Amino acid sequence: MREPKAERLIKGATGDWEIVIGMEVHAQVTSESKLFSGSATKFGAEPNSQVSLVDAAMPGMLPVINEVCVRQAVRTGLGLKAAINRRSVFDRKNYFYPDLPQGYQISQYKYPIVGEGEIILDMPDGEVVTVGVERVHLEQDAGKSLHDQHPSMSHVDLNRSGVALMEIVSKPDLRSADEARAYLSKLRTILRYLGTSDADMEKGNLRADVNVSVRRPGGPLGTRCEIKNVNSIRFAGQAIEFEARRQIDILEDGGTIRQETRLFDARSGETRSMRSKEEAHDYRYFPDPDLLPLELSEAFVADVAATLPELPDDKRARFIADFGLSPYDAGVLVAEQASADYFETVARGRDAKLAANWVINELFGRLNKEGLGIGDSPVSAEALGGIIELIGDETISGKIAKDLFEIVWSEGGDPREIVEARGLKQVTDTGAIEAAVEAVIAQNPDKAEQARAKPTMAGWFVGQVMKATGGKANPQSVNALVKAKLGIE
Repeated sequence: MREPKAERLIKGATGDWEIVIGMEVHAQVTSESKLFSGSATKFGAEPNSQVSLVDAAMPGMLPVINEVCVRQAVRTGLGLKAAINRRSVFDRKNYFYPDLPQGYQISQYKYPIVGEGEIILDMPDGEVVTVGVERVHLEQDAGKSLHDQHPSMSHVDLNRSGVALMEIVSKPDLRSADEARAYLSKLRTILRYLGTSDADMEKGNLRADVNVSVRRPGGPLGTRCEIKNVNSIRFAGQAIEFEARRQIDILEDGGTIRQETRLFDARSGETRSMRSKEEAHDYRYFPDPDLLPLELSEAFVADVAATLPELPDDKRARFIADFGLSPYDAGVLVAEQASADYFETVARGRDAKLAANWVINELFGRLNKEGLGIGDSPVSAEALGGIIELIGDETISGKIAKDLFEIVWSEGGDPREIVEARGLKQVTDTGAIEAAVEAVIAQNPDKAEQARAKPTMAGWFVGQVMKATGGKANPQSVNALVKAKLGIE
């Protein structure tokens, strides 16, 4: 059991409280067709244009398992360092809803395809949190009810009906909204590295059911409430913070928590009751008679394992060891595989720490400002690498490098050719730099006297010389000459 940390506890009127959080994350499997039919899974298609007779539950239609979806589930399990169950069973989960044509969902209950695993969180304060994964199982998605298409009727779109989902169930190991956000971010990163889900929450391809309860620090678990279908990482954090406070207020007023399913209202920032929480027996699970148990050979699992990519934790460790990066910088760079690949191209054969600084601060900062992703960057990795080289061989100064970055961003082109064509080379002629230093000192005798008394003022002269030379003077040479001319250490 994790020891409660004081900074994670919530102050109540009657003492401290601890939040306990578990997650059930539904990730849409990346596949061309659905879990039990050949219908397409393309996002944004016309309503009811990707629906087979199986998806619509026409009489006599039988499901046929999609091997690609099975492979993707196994791949996900291996990526989560989880046990792969060689035998799993599909069950019918019975409930009635207009967008569920069969009147049941084909899922897995007692015998899932993937068993226990773990996800490691590197928190900003340096704490490493291990979150247990209870299971991963395959199931089919339901359709979608549309309530805003007609004033008095609801419409149903069955395009999603039968789409393959992986439900990834965590253990109740999370203790704060920050940890929950970090967990969702890390899980999304792992799925994207594996290529098993694009995990795009805006498209509904990653949805989280968040189970929240509160207890006295280290005490027995409280009654949990499930917040259903949270569709953004930010909203998950907000929902947890509101729900924990709501439960604490009820308990401190002498009330009890009802186990129930709730929804999060993003506009009000509040959760509201949806229905009493169902138990497993309410769904009347039983093995699907149309599907045989799924049995995986050792060779099948080994074949999937052989194709796994380098995963985020391994890549982060390598960036720290091989490139000398800080754990924070390495974590930022590996959060998206495309960003990690971009950085490696920039850093290859160059100053890796300088490359990381430019990718994280200059490139990512500009991309965020413009609302662009790494794949949309006007500055290629090769071009940014060229700028790093020019800084490294002292062809340009750091200031000129920023100007050059702006030119490449706006106009494109080869950095070295731009430097040659526009006369941006750094001035390394000590005679020319010395003359500029002497001129600035001569123009500011009062400040020169002040700098001799207070050496930290030498930085002002360095700035003036850099300005006078259009940023082209070598900063190290300028600094040394300013101190020498002023007679300060």
